[in-house]
Amino acid sequence: MINLTRLNHQTLVVNCDLIKFIENAPDTVLTLTNGEKIVVRENVEEVVRRVIAFRRSLLEGLPNFGVDPHTTSATSKHPSENHPIEHGRFSRG
Repeated sequence: MINLTRLNHQTLVVNCDLIKFIENAPDTVLTLTNGEKIVVRENVEEVVRRVIAFRRSLLEGLPNFGVDPHTTSATSKHPSENHPIEHGRFSRG
């Protein structure tokens, strides 16, 4: 979710997963996946910057699979190498 500002200076919060595309026409117009259009004060670059910042904030808490927490280098095994199905250790039956 990102905070944006309508032309009348009212703030709104937009689910950025619903943004289909953004236009400069000459105001910034967001078109959502349901066809709804929202006109905002922020320019296209600012909207994109806020979407990127929001998505980065979501990824910050994810674990780094394949990375040894005691070092900065990756472990030699790819995460899929530990998966039993990938190596035929489970039989189908």
